[in-house]
Amino acid sequence: MVRLAEFYYNKQVSRSDIDRIREKIRLCHYDMSAHAMEEMAEDMLTILDVEEAVLTGQVIRVEKDDPRGTKYIVVGTALDQQTPVGIVGRFASSGRYLIITVYEVTQIEG
Repeated sequence: MVRLAEFYYNKQVSRSDIDRIREKIRLCHYDMSAHAMEEMAEDMLTILDVEEAVLTGQVIRVEKDDPRGTKYIVVGTALDQQTPVGIVGRFASSGRYLIITVYEVTQIEG
């Protein structure tokens, strides 16, 4: 089976990026924006779906052009192991990870 992120994006992304993000999720050192919570509800996703997608997914893109900090786009699968989930986030100045938005992936990204 082809990993979902490999299907979407074939560029090399630092292994430490996803490891750092996963650590924040595992330790519950993350916050979700109101927008992320709204989008999560709209796509009928749960916080467990988002956590699973980060813990099993891959960074498919890194965007460094935002003055507020580097954004990481992670794609993984929800708890059902079928629904592709995209998560956009950044490391906050507090050291926590901020999830900016969440969405069900409906088309190939990259």
